[in-house]
Amino acid sequence: MATTAWSITQSGRYEPFELQVARGQISWHETLFQFGTNLNVGTSFSTLWPGGGTLYSYPSAATVLKISAANANDTVAGTGARTVLVNGLDANYNEISEIVSLNGQTAVNTVNSYLRFHYMAVLTAGSGETAAGILYAGVGTVTSGVPATIYGYVPLGYNISEQAFWTVPAGYTAYITSCAWTSANTTANIVVTGSLNIRPLNGVFVTESTCKMVAGNSFNRHFDTAVQVSEKSDIEMRAASSTAGSSVTGEFNVIYILNDAA
Repeated sequence: MATTAWSITQSGRYEPFELQVARGQISWHETLFQFGTNLNVGTSFSTLWPGGGTLYSYPSAATVLKISAANANDTVAGTGARTVLVNGLDANYNEISEIVSLNGQTAVNTVNSYLRFHYMAVLTAGSGETAAGILYAGVGTVTSGVPATIYGYVPLGYNISEQAFWTVPAGYTAYITSCAWTSANTTANIVVTGSLNIRPLNGVFVTESTCKMVAGNSFNRHFDTAVQVSEKSDIEMRAASSTAGSSVTGEFNVIYILNDAA
């Protein structure tokens, strides 16, 4: 079992270190919780995100994203989602974000160019109080609201994108403190293999942690010594199943720290 680190606050109280970081009490430290589900995990490893049974394809260069919706009611005057926050990294791996006003199935271009897409979250909505359909971030021809190449989904009912991958911004070092996999498939004798993978800049993905679990179970891993990840590295969770068509969720927790922090 992992131990909890305690430190003293400015008011003289002892609190868990992670809680103080989340409360913004530790300078130059940021927290991250990332999760994603793949409803169609096959017998080969695939990324845990809504894109199905394949590995995620990262942009090769910073690009303007097209933000669109599968439902025409996701527009500035509609009953669904009206505005979204888009977050990611620019060509130099610096964090960037912007607010985009939706226009239904017609794509709206981002102002920024993104080398990495981190998340998209609904900020405002009409009477439905949620997106009326799936929201997309991608490039290429948009057909009925779906771009040819998809870099991010907001699944129906979530109001935020689901993806168990993330890239460490420039100037930061990340520390993975825990990760978990959950298999929703309850069919007997199905075995799911999960993996946590890291790719340093100009390198290849290397498996840092792995698990095996039978269908309908979870596997949680807490690192007593956090896994250190250098700037501009990609972190990605994957899974493979002994029988194609499994539903698997992955999640991980990160604290990332400015390298120049005193």
